[in-house]
Amino acid sequence: MLDKISLILVVIGALNWGSIGLFQFDIVGWICGGQDSIVARIIYTLVAIAGIWCASMLFRDKEELEVGTENV
Repeated sequence: MLDKISLILVVIGALNWGSIGLFQFDIVGWICGGQDSIVARIIYTLVAIAGIWCASMLFRDKEELEVGTENV
């Protein structure tokens, strides 16, 4: 479950960075009232932590990643 939440946050971060790169528009900052708002800073921090968590998936065994995907 934590892997899926992390992946969702990483995708949100990727979309936000894409909008910054292409359009110079920060979606998270816009929604939260600016880049310096506490809510935006929390979202940026959660996305960063999720990115670090997802990077750990690169070093896990394939069997360990597939444990929760089997149908019972």
